[in-house]
Amino acid sequence: MAKMENQTRYHWLSSIFWLLTGTCFGLALFRLFGWTPTERTMGPIQKIFYVHLPAAICTFLCCMVVCIAGIGYLWQRRDWWDDLAAAAARIAVLFCSFVLVTGMIWAHKIWGQWWVWTPRLTFSLILWFLYCVYLMIRASIESREKRATISAVYAIVAFLDVPLVWLSARLLPDRAELHPVSVSLAPAMKLTLQIWFVPVTLLCLGLVAEVFHFLHNQTLRRKTLSPPYGFPVIQDKTEPAPTPPPRPSGGLT
Repeated sequence: MAKMENQTRYHWLSSIFWLLTGTCFGLALFRLFGWTPTERTMGPIQKIFYVHLPAAICTFLCCMVVCIAGIGYLWQRRDWWDDLAAAAARIAVLFCSFVLVTGMIWAHKIWGQWWVWTPRLTFSLILWFLYCVYLMIRASIESREKRATISAVYAIVAFLDVPLVWLSARLLPDRAELHPVSVSLAPAMKLTLQIWFVPVTLLCLGLVAEVFHFLHNQTLRRKTLSPPYGFPVIQDKTEPAPTPPPRPSGGLT
């Protein structure tokens, strides 16, 4: 009964959260197309920046959650840390894919090429590959404990690419002119960017929470159905009753 009440409460809170997120997206879109001036040099394509940058920051946050969850699992060996890492890694790949695609659209319009091997773009692509490989590793290992341990160690190492993405334009300035270190915006544009951080961040957190809830429920269900650790599965070894011998076919003489 308590479990059903918790599920009902979760679905109720989830509905309110997604309604709030959708409302924030609607207000942000209204602000973007109704009250934000168009950049003179780049034109309307510049408006993609207001979604591109928050999505990139959320990608970094998801990668950080994967790393922290990996450390937490190695420290406490609790399954929910591993479920949290798996959930955040999925959303990190999703948001990083969006960042790469929107970056390619912007590059084609501004630079005349779909892809330019600038430091930040290169490290961003490496980041995407690292977390795709993370998900592949998880899918290829059957033992849950072994999968969680290997994935946790890998996540800690993979996170080292995140500061390289952020600092690449500063570390390699000879190619950074295509991807500037910072962007100056007019006050109205800066306010629009700040507003867009709200719905994009809510979307990221909500997706991580939904995937984590699904994965952790699967873990709990698997533990419920599996026998306790250290106790063998007791099988019914009752032998069937012996069949009586066949009656002789001949009559009495």
